[in-house]
This record gives sequence, structure tokens and C-alpha cells, in this order.
Amino acid sequence: MTAGRTGGSEPVSSRNDLSGTTYGPTVQAGAIHGGITFNVQETPPSGTYVPPDEIPPLAVRFVNRAKGLAALDTWLARNGADGGASVGFAALYGLPGVGKTALATHWAERERERFPDGQIYVDYASLRTESKAPDISEAVRRCLKSLGVDDPYIPATLEDRTRLLRTRSAGRRLLIFLDNVSGPAQAAALMPKGKGSALLVASGSLIGELALDGARLMPVEPLDQDSGLKVLADRCGTGTVEADPASAERLVELCGGLPVALHVVAARLAADTRLTLAGLVAELATESRRLAGMSLGEERSVSAAFDLAYRELAPEAARLYRLLGWHPGASFDAGVAAVAADLAPGPAADALESLHRAGLLDRTADGRLRFHDLVRLHARERATEEERPGERLALVRRVTLHYLALTALADRAVREDRLRIADHTRLLAGVPDPFAAEGAPQPVDWLEAEHRNILGVLRAAAREETLQTEVWQLAEALTVLFLHHRHLGDWQESLELGAAAAAESVVPAAEARLRSLLSRPLMDLGEYAAARSQLERAQACAEVSGDLVVRASVQEFSGRYWDQRDPVRAMEAYRGALELNTAANEGRGAAIASYFLGCAQDAAGNPAEALETLRGAHEQLIAREDLRMAARVRMAIGLVHNRLDETEEAVRSLSEAAEVLRAQEATHYEAQALVALADIEQRIQGDPRRVRGHLERALAIFEAGGSPRAQELRERLEEGPADD
Repeated sequence: MTAGRTGGSEPVSSRNDLSGTTYGPTVQAGAIHGGITFNVQETPPSGTYVPPDEIPPLAVRFVNRAKGLAALDTWLARNGADGGASVGFAALYGLPGVGKTALATHWAERERERFPDGQIYVDYASLRTESKAPDISEAVRRCLKSLGVDDPYIPATLEDRTRLLRTRSAGRRLLIFLDNVSGPAQAAALMPKGKGSALLVASGSLIGELALDGARLMPVEPLDQDSGLKVLADRCGTGTVEADPASAERLVELCGGLPVALHVVAARLAADTRLTLAGLVAELATESRRLAGMSLGEERSVSAAFDLAYRELAPEAARLYRLLGWHPGASFDAGVAAVAADLAPGPAADALESLHRAGLLDRTADGRLRFHDLVRLHARERATEEERPGERLALVRRVTLHYLALTALADRAVREDRLRIADHTRLLAGVPDPFAAEGAPQPVDWLEAEHRNILGVLRAAAREETLQTEVWQLAEALTVLFLHHRHLGDWQESLELGAAAAAESVVPAAEARLRSLLSRPLMDLGEYAAARSQLERAQACAEVSGDLVVRASVQEFSGRYWDQRDPVRAMEAYRGALELNTAANEGRGAAIASYFLGCAQDAAGNPAEALETLRGAHEQLIAREDLRMAARVRMAIGLVHNRLDETEEAVRSLSEAAEVLRAQEATHYEAQALVALADIEQRIQGDPRRVRGHLERALAIFEAGGSPRAQELRERLEEGPADD
């Protein structure tokens, strides 16, 4: 909202060094080592629909599964024909690592031409938390983004998002592949509507309820002996298998037919030319440890395969492997790995490469690394048995400080004069800003790419009594992402963790700030009672803090709550925020409070009073060179003039607002101003060419962003006055 603030306890001080070779933008802050791995795809031209192609490629040869592929052909590739179902629906289920994703991926690649409008991929594992089911609303949001809908036009509720997905998929032939599904609702919400489309689901367990929605259910079994031998021969060489077929067959048996296990043992054979099939079989036969998550029953498991690969690692790579098992994020780059293990970037990069060659790490499309879920469990098991007591907490502390520094820098790069309770002066002292460097990623884009990892860090740190200060500070800084990309479930969770940590740390100003912010996602989710409860607690904390600006901020959020219910109370809240900001000499905060007050006055039927209030807000924002916010106020002034039938002033204000908003690249608000201008011109029977010009520009903006209003404007242009 307003200028930066100080307060709260200091995070633990940390060192700052960099050595070795790094690639891409690099950040050094405290205990941070290495760089930010970041990949942003080129943005297509505005209004251009680029068919999504999101299903990850297969990095190894696909073997057999002919029966399953044929079944998918029958169920999915011919839907919509002969009076059958217009949309195909199939669900694959089976053990982790059994090859469900590979089967679906191979079929999708083979049938690419059947889905000319694209293939969308959603992995529910990335949307799952330890305490909550996967966020279905976020899954639908990702599909809408893939179909060209920009964040400002994505509805807040799951119901509205699902309706919009049906609208956007109608008339298109799409394949949507949902991986790691754990419940029927996760599939139903993402069913496409276009004739000839298909929904393909992969799950770790049989979800019989999907059959009620028309799904054909297919169990994916472990590979048979012949298929397992083909995988082994493909990875190790036909000659190796043919030289000792009995040992090869026994190895396939010991791996339980799971492709993930076969790939790991084959990688070990390929990497060590001295190792023979017979020797590997002998080692596997005596291995007793098993990971429950990779069990094929009490007598068959693949955990021995992971232990074999692990024992072949050099000491530094083995230690990194163990410690990364405790890393709370879903993926990591070399910089994060170095921080986690307290290593310099060079040795960390070398150890990561060793782990990747051993088949223990997967590389993602953007260059990051990640564990298969079950390999991560193995790494944690080894860490628990072999690392010193207290090492896990030390790792979580290092990683938390790493992400706190980067997120704080990103927050400030977006807007410096925002209300902040945390004081990061010591943490960021002497640290170069990676977002100010030439060619650096945009801060919001970096936060968007990393926010799942940051949430994982928040959850892990929140469980530690000694890290509560870092938790609330990280939650406060991360809020800047959610003001631009409204991941409502993630926003709510991060603020809940932060508010609880602030309460535990006894920092009432921070608790007040975070609980008032929490009211935003709660209201967007329709949880108004919970939002009001948080605002009441925030107000009590703000009073205890004695901080005028914090009290003003809570009043402003309260006003936005009452906007929906009681305009009189909303205006009272905004006046309170204005008075407190004025008393604290917070000019920008006072100006924004005035803006909201003016809008509330206009909504309550007091346009003359609203006009005076908005003019004052505009002058203050111009004086602070906040052109974007000032233009929004200017647009509100134009709308008030229009309601007062002061047409000339309305047109002037709206035109000025549209011009500035365009220059500020605030196109969503520019389109609103242009539609209002078109309404006025049409009402006064102005030049039809101006009406059309305004609407065509607004239509282009809405189409580029995927706004539902695009269709409304398109119809209006078709029915409107002729150009002449």
C-alpha cells in the first residue's frame, strides 16, 4: 500500500561468497550461493492462439504396452464418431513408477494430429500439500492460462472457472492429460467440451467413481519379463543382456517389472563398465531394505536399486543426495542445492551432475532438477540414518534465508514504496539486486516460477520454533506475487502460515498486516465470515501495535470488505484509513484511501462528494509520480462526470486515463476506459467511427487476455452503427 516500514526481529546474519562457474542470473545474499535458473518462453503476438504442447517428452525408448495403446486408440482417438460420446475419457491406474505417465505420453505423441488445438498437461502432484487435497481451482486456472486467458480475466471461484473452461474448449479438439490424480473431482472439473477432445487421467489408485462420469478404466501392470528385458537391453546394450540371459531375467524379476527401477539399475551398469549383470544380481538378491512407497507387496520392492546407485556415489555427491532429500521444495537449481548442503557452487554442480548420471535426479524442462517422489523418500531415509542431529534444521534455515533474500529483493523491485513490517536491512546489506541486472528475469515472473518451492520452504520453516520470524517475513514478501497472479489457495495458505508465525513471534504489527491481507483471498473464495474474523483479529493486533500506518491499512481492508455489504460502513472505514495515514504523514496511503472512499461515495449515490474526494486523490498521486494509480483515479473521475451528465468532462477524463494507462501497459484498465468512452459517444450519437475505434481497441485487449467480455464486444461491433 504505502512506504516501507521497519520492525520485527532480525533473521540470523549470514555470509556472502561466490566461486566457481554459474550460468544465468546469479544472486548473492547472505548464505545464498549460485544463480536463479529461469526460463521464460517467448510471448506470442497479442490475440494469437498458440496451441499448447505441454506433455513432457519421453527421454527413453518406449517399450511394448501394445494392448494399452490399442485400448486408448479405441476409447479416445475415435470419440465423437458413430453417435458415440463427443469427448473421450480414460483413466490409467497402477503403482508409482509403473509407467502410467510414459504410456500416456507415448500415446499422446503418436496421436498428435488428432488434437490440432493442442495438448494440455496438469500434474496434481505439484498442487498437493501435506495437509490439504490438491487445489482443483488452481488446476483449472492453469488450463485457462494454456488456452490464452490472462490472469485479470480468470474468475475467482472454481465454479466460474470451470464454466469458462468449457466455453474456451468448445469448438476445439484438445487432449488434456491429468497426472497423479487422487480423487474424482480433480478430473470432472477439467473435462473439455470440444467434440473430438479427450481427457486422459493417470492415478496411483483405482478411482471407480470416474466410471460414473464415463471414464474407461485401465490398470497399468508391471512390465512382463520380455518387456523388462527389452528395457534393460535398450539401456545397457543388447550384447550385455545376451551374454548372460539368466542374470538379465533375474534382474528384471528383482526390479519387480517397474520401469523406474529398471532405468536406475541400467544406468549403474552403463556407468560402471566393470560391473556385470551377475554381480548386480548378487547385490540385489541380498538387499533387504525396501521403500514402502515403491513396494509391489511385502516380498518385492525396488528400494535395493536405489541403494545400489547410492553406494556408488562419491562421498560429496552422496552427502548432497542425502541433504537434498530434506529440501522442502519440489525442484531446485545448482544455487539452491549449494545452499542446502552449504557447498560452493562448483562442487555442488559437480555433485548434482553425478546424481543425474546415476539416474537419481531428473532434469525438468527449465533446467532445474527434481527427485522422483520415491527416490526422495530414499534420500530422506539415508539422511535420517547417516547425518548428524540438527543437520535437517540447519538445512531448512539456510534454504529459508536464501528464499527470503531473493523474495524480498523481488518484492522491492516491483514497488519500493509499499507498506512492509519486516526490516531486511542487515540481510540485504551489500547484496546486488539480481532483478536490476541486464537481462535479468522480471521479478513477478521469477516469483511465479518459484512460488511452489517458496511455499514448500514456508511449510517446512513453520514447523520449526526457531524460524517463526523468517516465516512471517517470507509470507509478507511473497504477497506481491499474489497481487499480480491470484493463486487464491496458495495465497491463503502462505498468509495463514505467516500470521501464525507473527503471533508466535509476538510481532502484533506483522500479525495485523498479514491477517488483513488474508481477508483478500478469503473474500475472493467467497468465505466472507472467515474474512471478517481475520479483519477483526487484525484490528485488535493493530491497536496493540500502536502503529498508525498499520492501523490505517487494516481500516482500508475493512472498507473493501464492507463495500460488498454496507456502503456507509465502507465509507467510515475509508475515512478512518485516510485520517490515520494523514496523521502518520503517509501521503500515498492517504491518496489510495481517498480513491477507495471516492468510489464508495459514488456507489452510495453521492457523485458530487465523490468527485471532490477523487480529485484530491488524483493530485496527491500525481505529486508522488504514481502515474498508474493516478490514471485509475482519473478514470473513476470520468465515470462520475458521466453520471452527472457532464459529458465533455467525462470524455476528457476518460481519454486522458486511457492514454496514460496504455503508456503504463495497464491495458486491462485501459480497455475499461475505452468501453466507457464508446458508451458515451454512442449515447450522444457521436461519430460512429470513434465508437468503433474505441471498441475495436478494447476488443483487441480483451481477446489478447482471454477476457469473457471479448464476445460481448464482438457482438456489439457486429450490430453497431456502420463506419460511414
